[in-house]
Amino acid sequence: MKTVGIICEYNPLHNGHARQLHLARQTGGEPCAIVCLMSGNFVQRGLPAIYSKQVRAEAALRCGADLVLELPLTVTVSSAEGFASGGVSILSALGCDYLCFGTESEKLDALMQTARANLSPDFDALLRAELETGCSYPLARQRALTALGAGAGLDSPNDILAVEYCKALLRQESRMQPLPVRRTGSYHALALDPEAPSATALRAALETGDVAWRAAVPPAARDCYAQAVLHTWAAGERAVLARVRALGEEDFAALPFGSEGLWSKLMRSCRSCASTEEIIEATKSKRYTRTRIQRMLLCAYLGLRKIDLELSPPYVRILGFRDNGRSLLREWKGRFPLLHAGERPQGQPYYALERRASDLYTLFSRSLSVPVGTEESLRVIHLDGQGTGNQSGD
Repeated sequence: MKTVGIICEYNPLHNGHARQLHLARQTGGEPCAIVCLMSGNFVQRGLPAIYSKQVRAEAALRCGADLVLELPLTVTVSSAEGFASGGVSILSALGCDYLCFGTESEKLDALMQTARANLSPDFDALLRAELETGCSYPLARQRALTALGAGAGLDSPNDILAVEYCKALLRQESRMQPLPVRRTGSYHALALDPEAPSATALRAALETGDVAWRAAVPPAARDCYAQAVLHTWAAGERAVLARVRALGEEDFAALPFGSEGLWSKLMRSCRSCASTEEIIEATKSKRYTRTRIQRMLLCAYLGLRKIDLELSPPYVRILGFRDNGRSLLREWKGRFPLLHAGERPQGQPYYALERRASDLYTLFSRSLSVPVGTEESLRVIHLDGQGTGNQSGD
């Protein structure tokens, strides 16, 4: 049985994602299993996921995924390079045949050429030289790649991540074959296009109660979202502020992404600004992007240090599966440590990070009745061939 891996967030899953799942299955042929390695309760941009991992995992299964695994927390909150590298490493170890990802261009040859240029011994020196001129990091990177005769795929969000996936495949000498799928529509569009929605516009509609969101979501996922609890940064902002205002200098110095004194600048902003938006605006620069500062704030809130992100995750959690996914798990036994949702590993410090993150996620909830301490009570979602489901510990 061929397996197609997708590294995803589904924040939330929409019609564009459903199209990718359909095309991935077409390419993989029959029999084929779609394996989604999905971010948990937080996403790579340094924000809480709008719905919990259980809600998003069920939506993925109802829309075509056969197996949903949780991308470990320390991979999820990494840079784009770390996010891609960690995900590719896990899917490669499990033995997936293809890695499917979205692109704006769908020009695989150009993406691979850019990825090889990124891995060139000359790239770092060229990048540093461009940064010393005072230009922004994205522009410096583009100029360095252009000097190496490459640079395609770095002017749009999905292509930027696609290049990182290609880099990871090359660097790790993965046997997975890249499978790009063209993304239609605008990644950052504020108007909601039902056929090719941006996740940004969809989240805005959900947060404001605009029922137009229903047209942008596959019917199979609508019931998952209709009664689910929303989580937003705004709902948990005061909790974040309380946390960062209590941190000491050594805590800021230990944060990820704080090199070249950025941690010190962030610390000063946290001690003088009234909101997280003000903190980000006071700290970001041409060289240090808004997303990087957002991730630093999230890591500070969750108590994640640079050393935590440098460790390889010791296991991956199973969030849900269909029958094909269950068969795949039997076949993969022993290839990579897999734990069921809610399973408590013995002697694993990593579990403390997971539990803390799970409890702190609840503070981003718009509901005042979300309990804490539930990580151990989670159960794997199992959907049968007709799409009905149950939750069990098997």
